[in-house]
Amino acid sequence: MIDTTPLVKKLGAFVALSDAELSVLATLLKRRRSFVAGRDLVHQGQSDQAAYILASGWACSYKLLEDGQRQIVDFQIPGDFLGLRSVLLHVSDHSIEPVTDIEVTEIHVADLLEAFAHTPRLATAVLWAASRDEAMVVEHLVDVGRRNAAERMAHFLLELAARLFLIGQGDRTGFACPLTQYHLADALGLSAVHVNRVLRQLREEGMVTFRDGLVTFDDYARLAEFAQFDPSYMDQANPLLR
Repeated sequence: MIDTTPLVKKLGAFVALSDAELSVLATLLKRRRSFVAGRDLVHQGQSDQAAYILASGWACSYKLLEDGQRQIVDFQIPGDFLGLRSVLLHVSDHSIEPVTDIEVTEIHVADLLEAFAHTPRLATAVLWAASRDEAMVVEHLVDVGRRNAAERMAHFLLELAARLFLIGQGDRTGFACPLTQYHLADALGLSAVHVNRVLRQLREEGMVTFRDGLVTFDDYARLAEFAQFDPSYMDQANPLLR
């Protein structure tokens, strides 16, 4: 059912989609493709590509420097667009790598623009999703620039939980997480050794435990206070358009 997909759950946080809008959206979700973990589906500098919607699994978007260092810009979870900005700008300014084996829906830009022309509310919902992603990137800049290592780790895990809660895959007790310490290091501007030290600190202080692919919030309220986590920047409390 289209109305139970992660994408619709996500967009529904902003626009209560009608049956007609759901029908148009369903026509965009027909071309399914699979990609294996670790093999890029979008390359930095690539042109003439399709956009994708992540149906299952996790991916990451990243920039690679000439010396081989990697900065992960964000992680994508089910319901997120992959490469949407790059399609509209013609050239991809980043690479996208599956963190796990993933299944995506391939969307050609012509089909997307046609759907927007017929359903402006759907276009508004996608614009909201893109704006929300931008707001999260701004928060990630604050993480790296102004929060200490423990605060940025706490804030990052709380943000992931909120995103997963929206699509029914996480809550205030915790969530399944396939990320390695190397992923966290490249996303948070830390070394893998520092990531290990920070996670141990947060665990020993009784706030959060990340072990065997599972994030468990031992004291959600205290962790949120410690990270000064205010989820309002994700704007997912109630639909603004009904």
